[in-house]
Amino acid sequence: MASGVWWRDAVIYQVYIRSFADGDGDGLGDVAGIRSRLGYLADLGVDALWINPWYPSPMADAGYDVSDYRAVEPRFGTLEDAEALVREAHDVGLRVLLDVVPNHSSDQHPWFVEAVEAGPGSPLRDRYVFRPGGGPDGAEPPNQWRSVFGGPAWERVVEPDGTPGEWYLHLFAPEQPDLNWEHPDVAADFEKTLRFWFDRGVDGFRIDVAHSLVKEEGLPDVADVADLDWPRPPVEVDGRLQRAPWRPHPFWDRDEVHDVYRAWRQVADSYADPKVFVAEAWVDEPERLARYLRPDELHTAFNFTYLQATWDAGYLRRVITETLDEQGAVGAPATWVLSNHDVVRHLSRLARDRQAPGSSLEQLRGTTPDLDLGRRRSRAAVLLTLSLPGGAYVYQGEELGLPEVEDLPDDVLQDPTWERSGHTDRGRDGCRVPLPWSGDRPPYGFGPEGGAAPWLPQPDDWGPLTAEAQRDDPGSMLALYRAALHERRALPALGDGGMAWLDLPDGALGFTRDPGFACLVNVSGDPLPLPAGYAVRLASGPLDDGRLPRDRAVWLTRE
Repeated sequence: MASGVWWRDAVIYQVYIRSFADGDGDGLGDVAGIRSRLGYLADLGVDALWINPWYPSPMADAGYDVSDYRAVEPRFGTLEDAEALVREAHDVGLRVLLDVVPNHSSDQHPWFVEAVEAGPGSPLRDRYVFRPGGGPDGAEPPNQWRSVFGGPAWERVVEPDGTPGEWYLHLFAPEQPDLNWEHPDVAADFEKTLRFWFDRGVDGFRIDVAHSLVKEEGLPDVADVADLDWPRPPVEVDGRLQRAPWRPHPFWDRDEVHDVYRAWRQVADSYADPKVFVAEAWVDEPERLARYLRPDELHTAFNFTYLQATWDAGYLRRVITETLDEQGAVGAPATWVLSNHDVVRHLSRLARDRQAPGSSLEQLRGTTPDLDLGRRRSRAAVLLTLSLPGGAYVYQGEELGLPEVEDLPDDVLQDPTWERSGHTDRGRDGCRVPLPWSGDRPPYGFGPEGGAAPWLPQPDDWGPLTAEAQRDDPGSMLALYRAALHERRALPALGDGGMAWLDLPDGALGFTRDPGFACLVNVSGDPLPLPAGYAVRLASGPLDDGRLPRDRAVWLTRE
């Protein structure tokens, strides 16, 4: 690989801990389960793992409601287990990133419990965003802000004397009160948290909702709040990616948030082996996203415009070009991602013929997946993704070709969106179904023999998708991922560096990378002749008499 700085071209495997592997038989994934599968991850060929929150939590939002940032949830294990996992991962050549949640805590966090008990006017409430209500009796929310999970972004507390009182802000679930980043205690406590885990060998953090934290003074109402609550993917107009004009927002992507990350970068750089950050920043404008990646701020950021892109050659080329141009301008590498725990698995997104950018199950409502089509496209998409300049993330189970589980029974859904939407938006549980490891029926080796059923039910037809079933099948999705990841390490052209686009017919895209590498993807065109002077190194599927059929990708090297 081309880079000497590991994070610039690392492939990082996302472990959604609840659904990865169950070590103790309670039906919930845990630290012991991760430790038992480190050999699998090392053999797969990834460079690091990112673990979703493993902190103590009431689990109102699957661990993103944190009650103690410097401990481990007992259902997942102990702090000693976590320390052992970091050591063992390092022993097999894997770095470890954790998830940090700075925008909000749990309502069971000691700070919030103390704040409610202290009553209005107490300085203990200043660590959160408490406000008196509107209307003559304070019964109306302080403003019109809406929660990402649906409904108002405000919840009223019952004061110590039993009367209805102040309101607190929660941009997500009511159990996730927003922290006040204007308060010095908040910044100091998170620096303490970073150092706590860095001192235990953790190599970095993924930052949840990195584009939030800071709220505009006075908490003004938002005009057109439905349009501004969450960034939208760009649309293509006359061959160009067009976005709504950027405008300041009272709680997303505030300029002041960059001061937080400059301070965090100083903490990371104070270690002999500097630590790293990746931002979850849903920011529409590439220039705005690049601001998070300036040399004194964060190292990398997820590329959600790429994740949401349609299966269209021209569109993909424009997204890739724009990303490399904007992030290269600040000296940052691109970080490519196809799926994660918040979006529909890309195999199921690509299984639709509809050509509208999007990433949620709600956006796919009314469309029927063709999973064979999705498999062909997702095999091609991963070869494209792993050959682009920069780093990449692999979401657990995508290497097995897992589809979204779109028909989970209503009574098992746990995503807060399901309740907050009045049972109209099924939320994200379909991409979080526990992994199938072995066997031909549920629970597919997810936990020990005789253990509790997994926390979400697995489909009855996943037997052919288990890691065991695919392990020795050269045509399996797992074999393709393993081959691509090992080739990526072996080929000096891949990883960090540059690329040059090839002039190809409509419906195809391709590029070269030095020394002597080319990637071609036939998205929707006629069978594509391969260029002279190259040999096939890896293909996503069978070629057609030396030509590349549609929905196929190929890696080539100079003969």
